Amino acid sequence: MLGSTLLIPYLGFGNNDNEEALASEKEEYQTLLKPDGTAVKVKVSTLQKSKIIKKNISNKSFFNWLGKKP
Repeated sequence: MLGSTLLIPYLGFGNNDNEEALASEKEEYQTLLKPDGTAVKVKVSTLQKSKIIKKNISNKSFFNWLGKKP
């Protein structure tokens, strides 16, 4: 009788919904730079939904955005 309780996990009484929830929580993140120089992690799905204002910028423009003199 004690040995038969070890077979319960193999009968399919497990909860598979937890695995799907964990898979949805595991999203990819990308590290980005904020204007004050700190790094933040942002979900890749959020980046794909975002609107690009200006794709290629010059170094001078980038330093102005950071608030530093080139």
